[in-house]
Amino acid sequence: MQISVTEAKGQLTELVRRAEAGDDVILTRYGQAKVRLVPIKSTPDARSRRVLMERLRASAIPTEGPSAAHSQDFLYGEDGLPE
Repeated sequence: MQISVTEAKGQLTELVRRAEAGDDVILTRYGQAKVRLVPIKSTPDARSRRVLMERLRASAIPTEGPSAAHSQDFLYGEDGLPE
């Protein structure tokens, strides 16, 4: 939808509502497109982020691997000396 800035002055509330609903609202000046109205994406608050992180942690599958204390054992023989 394209509308001139002059016409938009009286319809701003309706234009904002349409933009929030996903309509493409473009304001024109002298017949040329100048401004596009787009809704601002909401950012999650701290509580929402915390809930998301807890869900991710709960769904994580722990992997089994070598212990860090023994990760270089292959470098040494049974006598403890380097091979």
